[in-house]
Amino acid sequence: MARKSQVVIIFSLLQSLLWAESLEHGPAHVESWAKRLDEGKESITNLRFYFHDTLSGNKPSAVRVAQAADTDKSPTVFGRLMMADDPLTVGPEPTSKLVGRAQGIYGSACQSEVGFLMTMNFHFVDGEYSDSSISILGRNPALNPVRELPVVGGTGIFRLARGYALIQTHQMNFATGDAIVAYNVTVIH
Repeated sequence: MARKSQVVIIFSLLQSLLWAESLEHGPAHVESWAKRLDEGKESITNLRFYFHDTLSGNKPSAVRVAQAADTDKSPTVFGRLMMADDPLTVGPEPTSKLVGRAQGIYGSACQSEVGFLMTMNFHFVDGEYSDSSISILGRNPALNPVRELPVVGGTGIFRLARGYALIQTHQMNFATGDAIVAYNVTVIH
């Protein structure tokens, strides 16, 4: 019986700590955010970072999770689906400072050119945007020099975000599929 009481006390303490921590993003925080929105005080934020999509090596950041029966016969790998947890960094070097992670899926959705459907959450882990994210959903014609993808939402500072990302391939290894892509993102929130 004493053991059961200790477990209940520990559980209650943990629950209280989690509740106290949630106050930072709780009702008061949401109310102040809603008031700012109600007053028409939207912000525009411009972000620049690099997306490192690594398919090769011992620890790839993107892996194939599915493909169609004929995908390997397709010049555009039509039907291949990848799951990613890619680092986002300040600079193009893999050792550059980590600012976030791109987590989501992308799949080859075009039979006539290399074109991906991307569904990604860019979760920021550093600085003023820490624990906030933006969501991108759109078509990425990967071999075009510059592509535009829509920002369709966000969390934290970027709650109700909208905007766009202009992306350019910085480096591409066609043998391995590894790529480093520069992102210039304009977010209205």
